[in-house]
Amino acid sequence: MTQPGIPNDLVLSTACYGPRLGRIEDQAFSAVAMGFRRLELGIADSPCELSGWLDAHRETGITAESVVVGALYPKKDAVSGSFLGSLDEELRDRALNLTRRHICIAQQLGAPVVVVRGCAVEDEALTLEARALSARLEVAQLDDLDAVQVEIRDLVGRVQKLGQKQLESFCRSLHSLRRAYPDLKLALEPGFTFNDLLNFEAMQWVLDDLEKSRVGYWHDTGGLHSRELAGLPGQGPWLDAFASKLRGVHLSDSTVKEQGLPPGMGDVDFQLVASYLPEAAVRVIEANSIHGRAEILASVNHLMSKGF
Repeated sequence: MTQPGIPNDLVLSTACYGPRLGRIEDQAFSAVAMGFRRLELGIADSPCELSGWLDAHRETGITAESVVVGALYPKKDAVSGSFLGSLDEELRDRALNLTRRHICIAQQLGAPVVVVRGCAVEDEALTLEARALSARLEVAQLDDLDAVQVEIRDLVGRVQKLGQKQLESFCRSLHSLRRAYPDLKLALEPGFTFNDLLNFEAMQWVLDDLEKSRVGYWHDTGGLHSRELAGLPGQGPWLDAFASKLRGVHLSDSTVKEQGLPPGMGDVDFQLVASYLPEAAVRVIEANSIHGRAEILASVNHLMSKGF
């Protein structure tokens, strides 16, 4: 029998449940039984029913810490922030309305942080090239790994050059959100794909542009570890550059071939990550929903052994 969880200060993403426990109150009671006292409303294939939140909060004392934009809808290939930088005014307006709805839900749940993840370049050829390179990287042998990494870095450079106008549009969208919600804590998280505009250099530019709007950075351990394996900047450079603006972190593990693992099942150096985190940073366990209670409990123990 799986042992009950020990009380901890970590946050559990509802993305970990997937299609299991389709109501927020059921997820809350399950999280409390595992030792969690805080939840994040994360992106899942099947979004949970939220109407029972107040009862769950009253009965368990559990709180909401963050909401990821996109959590109110089924997970799609396009990441949540993709169209906030769109050059198509209609698509951008729809993305702004979607983000506003998530902000309102965050306010209703009492969650202080809203996370915007990713901003894909609007170029079909580059999108297809990114997918092809991801597939090649998964099967690359040691003797051709360097060549694949060179192609990935070249792609990222072309994405950044082509996407400059989209980044400017993305910043305008975020400025407008901050003006409408001045008390909102907004955080940007890099996307998972090689055609994502929020690469290392672009994230620096965007955060500098939004500095007066107090938009923060959200770290993703598994995704950035995978980018490092692809020959791009990894955990260390991102944390060195953005730790002072860090609002939170998604704690997932990864290997060359697999992402979305619970912490401790892959190759991420969580001790390094823990050494950078400000005390107030939100620490969220986020893993693929194929992993169950036993793996989540093991990940808590692993993180606590690494300084979390």
